[in-house]
Amino acid sequence: MTAWRRGPRWLRVVLGGLAGLVSAAAALGAAELVSAAVRPQSSPVVAVGGAVIDRTPAPVKDYAVRHFGTNDKPVLELGIVAVLALFAVLLGVIAQRFRRTGCAGAAVFGLIGVLAAWSRPDRHRADVVPSLMGALVAAGVLWLLSARLTPAAAPSEEPDPLPAPGGTVTGPDLLAGPGPRPAFDRPAFDRRGFVLAATAAAAASAGAGVLGRTLNGRRGAAAAASRETIVLPRPASPAAAVPRGAALRVGGLSAFTTPADSFYRVDTALVVPKIDATTWRLRLHGLGVAREVEFGYDDLLRRGLIERDITLTCVSNQVGGPYVGNARWIGVPLAALLAEAGVRPPSKGGPADQLVARSVDGMSIGSPVETVFDGRDAMLALGMNGQPLPFAHGFPVRVVIPGLYGYVSACKWLHELELTTFDSYDAYWVRRGWSRQAPIKTESRIDTPKPFARPKAGRVPVAGVAWAQHRGVDRVEVRVDGGRWHTATLAAEDTTDTWRQWLWEWDASPGGHTLEVRATDRDGSTQTERRTGTVPDGATGWHSVVVTVA
Repeated sequence: MTAWRRGPRWLRVVLGGLAGLVSAAAALGAAELVSAAVRPQSSPVVAVGGAVIDRTPAPVKDYAVRHFGTNDKPVLELGIVAVLALFAVLLGVIAQRFRRTGCAGAAVFGLIGVLAAWSRPDRHRADVVPSLMGALVAAGVLWLLSARLTPAAAPSEEPDPLPAPGGTVTGPDLLAGPGPRPAFDRPAFDRRGFVLAATAAAAASAGAGVLGRTLNGRRGAAAAASRETIVLPRPASPAAAVPRGAALRVGGLSAFTTPADSFYRVDTALVVPKIDATTWRLRLHGLGVAREVEFGYDDLLRRGLIERDITLTCVSNQVGGPYVGNARWIGVPLAALLAEAGVRPPSKGGPADQLVARSVDGMSIGSPVETVFDGRDAMLALGMNGQPLPFAHGFPVRVVIPGLYGYVSACKWLHELELTTFDSYDAYWVRRGWSRQAPIKTESRIDTPKPFARPKAGRVPVAGVAWAQHRGVDRVEVRVDGGRWHTATLAAEDTTDTWRQWLWEWDASPGGHTLEVRATDRDGSTQTERRTGTVPDGATGWHSVVVTVA
């Protein structure tokens, strides 16, 4: 068969790659639809993404948070889809010559989703079903499309016609000339059939994907309805009013109370859990617990609640970073809840020194029992800034322990509390190289002027926030170009568990300048100049900003 009858080689490669992409899209669409009958977390992209996060070394995770911020999850999902697309194109091209091999590769790639789903700490048996269905659909669609691209068996070339009696060639054969004559009535491959099949598969996969997303979205309707009906009771111990002067009126300065929709979110959940508060349960068990206890959401609401302003900080926060925020939390005192179950801290003979909080998404966070009982306002938080917790911040219940980085204190979407020991169990992040215990370090940040700002010469307000939770900020100092330190004016203190705003008026002269800040806490400890990364227990160093004064 001649090349032009087979079609250009590049065209077959392009169509083969397209067949692979359509097959992958069909697999994802089918899997998304099936996941609606299982749960959103069983979607192959989510399962694989979760498995990738689980196996990401701490420095890589820190790099992702530092460079992509709260967009690290969309970037991960986009990367997974990109790898899938490249692999699908390759399999589509291979299937043009080796159809069984290509289709088997599609099935094997789907099995990766199965293994990822089964490896998740919060796995359910049915979580493997969407990936299995996706694998079968991918193999089937690729087989169908590659069949349309496979050329029909090359026709045998027709020999020269036998001469008519008398030795002459008659009729149209006279025009054909001597030699083999190709048969023109057989197409090289079924282009029309391919286009129709690919279009149908693409449309079906898009429809399945949209329907699956819609159904998955409706799964959270009951949870949303349960949240909307909640009226938080007046706390038995309300927070004091924020003191006058705690919030400075300086442009560009972080608000004293961070709105919920602006509060930082750093976690491993690719899909935010939507939990129905009416069916939610909390299990309390482990060493030193007199008897296992189970609580419902209403059980917690009926208890005496406390309300406190508390600043939370993520251990992934770089010096001067954004992963710190202050909110008014309302919840159940954690120490009292544990004490009722018979739990005692180690200092009073209790056998457990670690409280492990587990989330519905498989996250585990270990906190020191002694810290929970030392008098600080550790709580099971139900509300944030006067409203039930937002879904993204842990609804219906999360843990809040002032003074500890979030990875050892702030479990969201809580469903289990276990008393154990640090020697017998390492929580999620500890197994990945982070420290078992991590009190928040004294830090400060310049909010204004912004990096590379161009303020005018003269009086320039330099302002920001400083925090040293459960110790309190005693002093903030600013210097310019490595000169002497100037004491900033501190805003009024709310509590030792909240950040403090500060302000220094700078008589700025024209030219480029470097501003630096440091804080000193009530224990007399001043921030170290030495810069370290976030791993294993939080970053250190002075925040600096470079500006050019006009």
